[in-house]
Amino acid sequence: MRYNKKKLFIEGVSVQNIASKFGTPTYCYSYSKLKENIINFKKNFKSFSPLICFSVKSNTNVNLIREIKKFGLGADVVSKGELMMALKAGINPSKIVFSGVGKTSEEINFAIEKRILLINAESESEIQVIEKIARRKNKIVQIGIRLNPNTDAKTLKQISTGKSENKFGVNSKEFFKLVNFCKNSKNIDLQCLSVHIGSQILDHKPYEKMLKAVSNIISKTKHKFKFVDLGGGMGIAYNDKIKQLNYKRYNLAINNFLKKFNTKIIFEPGRSIIGNTGSLISKIIYIKDSGAKKFIILDAAMNDLMRPALYGAVHKILPVRKSGNISKNIYEFVGPICESTDKFVTLKKYQKLREKDFLAICDVGAYGMSLSSNYNLRPKAVELLINGRRIKKIKNRQKHTDLI
Repeated sequence: MRYNKKKLFIEGVSVQNIASKFGTPTYCYSYSKLKENIINFKKNFKSFSPLICFSVKSNTNVNLIREIKKFGLGADVVSKGELMMALKAGINPSKIVFSGVGKTSEEINFAIEKRILLINAESESEIQVIEKIARRKNKIVQIGIRLNPNTDAKTLKQISTGKSENKFGVNSKEFFKLVNFCKNSKNIDLQCLSVHIGSQILDHKPYEKMLKAVSNIISKTKHKFKFVDLGGGMGIAYNDKIKQLNYKRYNLAINNFLKKFNTKIIFEPGRSIIGNTGSLISKIIYIKDSGAKKFIILDAAMNDLMRPALYGAVHKILPVRKSGNISKNIYEFVGPICESTDKFVTLKKYQKLREKDFLAICDVGAYGMSLSSNYNLRPKAVELLINGRRIKKIKNRQKHTDLI
């Protein structure tokens, strides 16, 4: 996004015009930013050409997944629904990995039928279910085992997944046991060690620690893994003060790892691909003066963007028209839902606002629409893809009649 003559634009389209034509709240995605992110991600790791599986949970819009697929990416899915969506978008099954701690028999059966690359198992019970289904179908199923490396990702507690107290993966003792189980199975082909330590990671050091743990495990198992799935979790700058992840240091650590082990690396990025492509356009319904601060009541709410209420996440909010007039009031940007957690951010020294002004909430491409709901029986927003001066509607706004 950029300002041109004090008007906010997404690529070549005025946000004011978008809001006037399509209404609010509205999700908008920049195609050029999506393309740039994918190219940069590939460039950062070009020395070993990983298989990049887009994390579908971060954004489930089939039209966006189709665009991502055109750049040769696969998909990381965590449910039957996400697997169905990835297949509908045209993702090759040989580029799909299925993660998650609670895959049902139905989901495992579906994944085996579709002949996806890997089912990344996370418990002994799950592997037993996979073997039982594979034996019944007289098939050999390729799987990975997810290791919990007990590594602190130094990120939000709610999105940390690689520590011993987290539900994900298995510890080293259990990992060795499961490797032996797979070796003795006629229907399971153990091809992958999988690991994922969290999300919104901005420091390369947890990744280095994770790689050391993985290296130690592989050396002790003496199993030849065709793939090592390092997950995703690479963070983005939600504000100007955030220091970006040092991809060069992470790339160096992986290359050192690959000197010891001849394996193919898999990544599962979501946020780093789609996060900063998205904006949520909203309109001010009312401004309510409480004395100590002014509540800026928007038509976008926590059902449209859950991250602030769920994680305490903070997103930049930009005025669609710049005025240069700074208010002396404290502004608290809130939604209309009947919850005190329906709050986006509290700011000082913001430009003076008026009712019916439009605002843009930034960097909502990941875990924005995919975490949205119909709470308070609110219809979900329309989604638009902006490419230069072209606007493509990629999902219709829901109507109350769709819900009732």
